[in-house]
Formats: sequence, structure tokens, C-alpha cells
Amino acid sequence: MKVLVAVKRVIDYNVKIRVKPDHSDVDLTNVKMAMNPFCEIAVEEAVRLKEAGTATEVVAVTVGPKAAQEQLRTALALGADRAIHVQTDERVESLGAAKVLAKVVEEEQPDLVILGKQAIDSDNNQTGQMLAALTGRAQGTFASELKVEDSKLTVTREIDGGLQTLSLALPAVVTTDLRLNEPRYAKLPDIMKAKKKPLDTKTPEELGVEIAGKLKLVGVEPPAERQGGVKVGSVDELVDKLKNEAKVIS
Repeated sequence: MKVLVAVKRVIDYNVKIRVKPDHSDVDLTNVKMAMNPFCEIAVEEAVRLKEAGTATEVVAVTVGPKAAQEQLRTALALGADRAIHVQTDERVESLGAAKVLAKVVEEEQPDLVILGKQAIDSDNNQTGQMLAALTGRAQGTFASELKVEDSKLTVTREIDGGLQTLSLALPAVVTTDLRLNEPRYAKLPDIMKAKKKPLDTKTPEELGVEIAGKLKLVGVEPPAERQGGVKVGSVDELVDKLKNEAKVIS
């Protein structure tokens, strides 16, 4: 069974985001970039499937600038067998990414595609669902547990009401939630080996995909600064502040 894993290059989640002085975008100057945390979970799950003997090959793919090869090398160090980089300097929206991935799926014919449920930069939670629709594959989103038996895939989903279990026929698309697994750290020998693993580069044009964005970024604003809290001496003082200052009770 071949597993295709999509990963995305994002600002490291430990970094405090800065907005450009003209508010045109987020400032990426000298900012540490990393693999999207949900994508790390997707890579880990694919590698675990291979270690269990369920998957025979794990292929990592990303859509982004040349620097995104760093995240592909990370995926290779974590256990992926080879990588595909669809290189573009365009701002890639969810539909554009899904169209590119659909072409890669068409070429690679994986039995299972695993993606993070969302990226921590755009937070759209769209690409996996769009990819499933474009490829006509069954989908299991927000997966907290995944089992493969014969040609069936059992996915436990995290939903508002608790958990939902789906039985899907392969080929399928799965998006990962936080509780699916705990990603491993890449060991130094594996990082060195990853440098020699195959990494193919393509362009959206070679795949016949138009990824020009349909949305216009008007401006970016930082979140409002939080005000410091205050201590109150009594319940009566607390009620008074909630009523007259915060105006959250009447």
C-alpha cells in the first residue's frame, strides 16, 4: 500500500508573529519556519503504517517555495521514502493546493492520502476535503484513530458530540487531529540519510494546474493587546466591576 502525505511550510508555532509596518502581510524576515504541526502528525501516522507492515511506501509532497524542501527533508528524516516538491512562489490557497495534490494523486495513485486537518497559518481546514472531492475518494476528517484491515479503513473522528467511527473503502483521504499520535523527533543519522533520499521537483505548470489566487489580502492586523487583570477584595466588589465596568451582567 502506498501512502501519500502532504506537508506545509509554516512559521514555527513557538515564534511570536510580527506584522509588517505597512500591515500588508506577516513579516517573515529571519523568522524560523517549520513543518505544520498537524502535518507532523500525518507523517508520523504514515511512517507507523509502514513500520507495521501495512504500507510499503511513504511519499511526502509539498506545494511552496524552494525553501519548503527543508520540510520535505524533515519528512524524509522522519521515515518517508521519497518526496515531491511542487515549487511555486505564488500564495497558494486551499483550492490551488488541492488541485495540485489531485494531479499528484493521479500520477502516484496512492491507496491512502494523509493530510493535517488544517495549517496553523491560514487555519482554513479545507484542503483535505477539497482533495477528496476532486479525486472522488472517500474521506475521513479529524481522525484520532486509524486502522487499516484488508481494503477497508476504519477512522475514528473527533466531532462536537464526541467520537464517530467510519468504515471507508480504499483509496481514501484522511485528515489528522491532534490526538492521533505523538510525532517523533528526527535522529541525526536519519537526518543525514534523508539528504540522499529522492526528492523530485515539479511546477504547477508541468502538472497543468493554475493556482493563481482568487482572494485578495487587504490587510493584516495583530491581535489586540490584553489588559492586565486586577485583584478584588470581596464578592461585592467583583459583582460591581462585572456590572459597571465589564458590563457582562445586569
